[in-house]
Amino acid sequence: MTRLPDFRLETYFSQWEFTARHHMTASDVQTMTLGELLALAGDQDRAAFENLSLGYTETYGDPELREVIAQTYERADAADVICFAGAEEALYLAMNVLLDAGDHAVVVTPNYQAAETVPMALCEVTGVALDPDRDWALDLDRVKAAIRPHTRVVSVNFPNNPTGKVISAADFTELARLCDERGIHLFSDEVYRGLERDPARTLPQAADLSERALSLNVTSKSLGLPGLRIGWITCRDRDLLTRLERAKHYTTICNSAPGEVLARIALKVRQTILDRNRALIERNLPVFEAFFAEFADVFEWQAPDGGCVAYPRYLGSEGVEEFCTRLVAEAGVLLLPASIYRSELTPTPADRFRIGIGRRNPEQGLAAFAQWMRAHR
Repeated sequence: MTRLPDFRLETYFSQWEFTARHHMTASDVQTMTLGELLALAGDQDRAAFENLSLGYTETYGDPELREVIAQTYERADAADVICFAGAEEALYLAMNVLLDAGDHAVVVTPNYQAAETVPMALCEVTGVALDPDRDWALDLDRVKAAIRPHTRVVSVNFPNNPTGKVISAADFTELARLCDERGIHLFSDEVYRGLERDPARTLPQAADLSERALSLNVTSKSLGLPGLRIGWITCRDRDLLTRLERAKHYTTICNSAPGEVLARIALKVRQTILDRNRALIERNLPVFEAFFAEFADVFEWQAPDGGCVAYPRYLGSEGVEEFCTRLVAEAGVLLLPASIYRSELTPTPADRFRIGIGRRNPEQGLAAFAQWMRAHR
């Protein structure tokens, strides 16, 4: 197994996620119960779940699930989909299949840590940072300048975690074209797709733009169903999918049978769930905006373009790391400080923190947050 550094986010969560009274940095939308999900199922799928045989499943994933996933794309078939145990397994195996020593990758920062640490353990990697001074803009000229003759992968994530940035569809399409003309695989983490504040800004999926591109998605984030542990990669390069299947034989081999049936149910009512989740975020945003307006001398707030996390700036003199540590220890309010998103590839802002905006009834956590802030002014 490739030797990797500690996963900072998960290490931090191991300490605080289930002990903090107010989990205000969740990266997923409010989930639903098993009963609520089954209530959305058709009779056939509900019966399939209740009478499910708990045996092994197919390595590529349940055929009907793959068919339902393919229907969310414009140009993909079920044969272009392979399922994994969440998005992390998919990312890990994809990078190990696509990259070897002597190769080169380009990774956009800031990002989910594995997006850079996994390729860095395999080959040389160049980072291209979103620009916080230009609304987290992605400079395509800088991406182009970072590409080398032996570049095999360009890795991006939009809507971005942690910034919530969504670039323009024109830039995303140009990025796919740029990769295509150079024979590069565009690896596109699309786990927050569907939660754009303005649906008109929803990006095309990379797998629809290029036969070489890989679209990563999961039930965890936009659908708010992380307990299912079902992710997938869609790619029209079927030889590459075969290599991914062979790699999966060394990890999970196959997915959870109940998880796959439940994911199938969720994806069949995907639009209903996404509408519910977007409405929840829309309801929550004024609550967060009111909180940050009260403390405008301490925080610089900007609502995300998409997804269910935001990345405000902390202006206090003691720095964001000490601020987040004191806040969770003294008020039980959990945020993720900027060090969790520190990059080894590019400079990244050291004065930000991630806050989640997709959970139901954030008022209680924000009230505890505000009470602590007022006491420490």
